[in-house]
Amino acid sequence: MKRQNVRTLALIICTLSYLLIGAGVFDALESKQEKSQKSKLDYRKFLLMHKYNLTRLDFEQIEKVVLLLKPHKAGVQWKFAGSFYFAITVITTIGYGHAAPSTDAGKAFCMGYALLGIPLTLVMFQSLGERINTFVRFLLHKAKKCMGLRRPEVSMANMVIIGFFSCVSTLCIGAAAFSHYEGWTFFHAFYYCFITLTTIGFGDYVALQKDNALQNDPHYVAFSFVYILMGLTVIGAFLNLVVLRFMTMNTEDERRDAEQRALLSKDKQKGPVLRRPDPPSPVAAGRDKRRGLKSVYAEVLHFQTVCSCLWYKSREKMVILPQDMSFTDALMEQGDVSPHHFFETGPTGCVCNPQRCSAISTVSADLRNISPFRLFSKRRSSV
Repeated sequence: MKRQNVRTLALIICTLSYLLIGAGVFDALESKQEKSQKSKLDYRKFLLMHKYNLTRLDFEQIEKVVLLLKPHKAGVQWKFAGSFYFAITVITTIGYGHAAPSTDAGKAFCMGYALLGIPLTLVMFQSLGERINTFVRFLLHKAKKCMGLRRPEVSMANMVIIGFFSCVSTLCIGAAAFSHYEGWTFFHAFYYCFITLTTIGFGDYVALQKDNALQNDPHYVAFSFVYILMGLTVIGAFLNLVVLRFMTMNTEDERRDAEQRALLSKDKQKGPVLRRPDPPSPVAAGRDKRRGLKSVYAEVLHFQTVCSCLWYKSREKMVILPQDMSFTDALMEQGDVSPHHFFETGPTGCVCNPQRCSAISTVSADLRNISPFRLFSKRRSSV
């Protein structure tokens, strides 16, 4: 199975397992609280209906009016400042839900606006994050050189640590500011910043929604807009560093497989040469001998140790083995030795005749079963 398929299957299993774990944890943490709140609200609803003598239909009408009035309680939402705020939540996929277009024309424009704006924004944040990572890597490399470190290279671990602390610092700065302006606790403000910058956008906490802040506090409005955009850039840089590396692994594997298939198809297209080859030149013959020698080394290295007599070359001639002839047959054909004389076991345990071996190593396989070699070295050697 391909590595890409294995990786994809592993990611699917991990994601499903993560979902099951999350569902179990949220069930354990929130289910009991939900039941308690539901019981309290039902009791208060009963008291209100009994106190003001309301029917169920009247109470449902009041509920609808309250829900529709909720966005308007925070002030005007669709002037330029509010519209800019809404546009940010659309193209960044935050989607608080604190405001939504009510006209059909507004809903149609929102769909087209998001269709073009979301990919544009994602590409922009990804590219900007890449530039930030490059700049940080350059600064860190210079800092290491100034400190006189032996290895000034910036590793992936260095970049991940810096990115992590940058994200935490951004969240803490935003939490302190929104806690001051909105009157939230630091934990709730930190929660709002995290939900916003990860583009989850539940909408249970939304900034600029009290005291008509969109019209009455332009400095706070400007800070909120800049913080959201800069915070998303920092988060985008961190995700570019960590997540996109894993996202490109399948692409790299596919490219590697394509290159291997291209090489195999090129080798198949070459095929055997039918015409009678010309006699090789001395230079080509020497090159072929060196290539053959390399192939011999590659084959012999499959054994742990080989007797040195396999590499014996007399001063008068070189032992050349045809492809379909064994080493012993070649020696017999050239009148060098009889098989009984050659494979006579010596006192060292080598199957060769000790008189023909200068340096003998233990043999890991029976030399009678050695596959044929094409060429042997011009000098004796031990492997």
